[in-house]
Amino acid sequence: MFKNRQDAGKKLAEALGAYKNARDTIVLGLPRGGVVIGYEVAKALGLPLDIVVPRKIGAPGNPEYAIGAITETGEAIFNEEEVGQVDKEWLKQKMKKEKREAQRRLTIYRPGPSPQVAGKTVILVDDGVATGYTMRAAVASVKARKPVKIVVAVPNGANDSMRELRREVDEVIALEIPDVYFAVGAQYEEFSQISDEEVIELLQKTQSHNPS
Repeated sequence: MFKNRQDAGKKLAEALGAYKNARDTIVLGLPRGGVVIGYEVAKALGLPLDIVVPRKIGAPGNPEYAIGAITETGEAIFNEEEVGQVDKEWLKQKMKKEKREAQRRLTIYRPGPSPQVAGKTVILVDDGVATGYTMRAAVASVKARKPVKIVVAVPNGANDSMRELRREVDEVIALEIPDVYFAVGAQYEEFSQISDEEVIELLQKTQSHNPS
């Protein structure tokens, strides 16, 4: 259990100490909550911070129930069993909509070009991993950009999802993997909503710390 995202980010940074001031290494946060975590990690480790923007794809009639995720560049991960029960045209339109929304958010959060990650170590961070679809979509997006290493680092995660991620990346760091995982927010004493303005402010702060 963590006090809040700031507390979790500082503790996660301690677990990532081997990457302190590492060359050719970048932290990528998943908005919105993952950027708060990523800011604390990047600040403590002296690393640049940027974002990757996956969007959850919710089930028809139950948008909170994730059946997959898609990124701003179109990489998508699905629960194949669930998707098989969904109307194909609905899914096609939903994917288009969420991809556009991811692109829109990206231009709000960071209007400039994406940083180069080819040949670099990428540390992907979020405030937790429940179904794992958004993080796995982020992994797919980053893999397409040819990094030398991908690390997934989160304060907490569901056991099944973390096991899946270990198959897909070079290293996984999770501070807590509860036996029973209800939701990301349940792992925090305080889990407030993060605004777009807060995300933008944290990214700008990190750029001032790492002007290069």
